[in-house]
Amino acid sequence: MTTPTSWKKSSFSGGGEGNDCVEVADMDTHISIRDSKFPTRATLTFPVRAFTPFIEALKARQSAD
Repeated sequence: MTTPTSWKKSSFSGGGEGNDCVEVADMDTHISIRDSKFPTRATLTFPVRAFTPFIEALKARQSAD
């Protein structure tokens, strides 16, 4: 797998420098996610078909809290 070169910040990045968010990179067959505060640390990488269920699970968890 190759390393993503084009990261996009979440539209919910908050105020200030906008570092309180995640960044997402589309790599054709995979989606990678990283913490914008620590971009050199580990990333999560999902097959494209698994990304939507992952996001839906996060939204469901947020609404349950």
